[in-house]
Amino acid sequence: MGKITLVLGGVRSGKSAYALSLAGKKKKVAFIATGEGLDKEMRERILKHQKTRPKDWETFEEPRDLTALIARIGDDYDCIIVDCLTLLISNLILAKDKEKAIRGKCAAWLLQLEKKKAKIILVANEVGLGLVPLTKLGRDFRDIAGRINQLAAQEAQEVYLLAAGIPLKIKG
Repeated sequence: MGKITLVLGGVRSGKSAYALSLAGKKKKVAFIATGEGLDKEMRERILKHQKTRPKDWETFEEPRDLTALIARIGDDYDCIIVDCLTLLISNLILAKDKEKAIRGKCAAWLLQLEKKKAKIILVANEVGLGLVPLTKLGRDFRDIAGRINQLAAQEAQEVYLLAAGIPLKIKG
């Protein structure tokens, strides 16, 4: 079974770059992108991220239904990277999913990933270190993201926390 590594960090902490480096020299990599280019600034961010990935990696864009995608991509990959869980959670909340449904969906695709032979790398924002959001939606998002990060960390064999581009291994 594949080893799961969770890479956490704040905005611009270097977590995505570190996740890419963890893929190492794997020959066949599936990169699952959860962000959506709904505005110009986000499209520019996505383009920058795309330019950092090796050209021979296969990219799958899936903002909500990782369970179906993971089943569809099969077992042909040496490494699967999911970047990022935080955007996935945001997408699900904006689609009006409740926390129980989000937890269920995340538990389902985590179980699928655990069965893969590939190395699994998950990327997520550590959202609990900042200010308390002013709105209920913001607080709900922070709380759900924090609980999903806990779920992912529990299932992961390794967990890294990034600060200023420096990884700190906190599990494994």
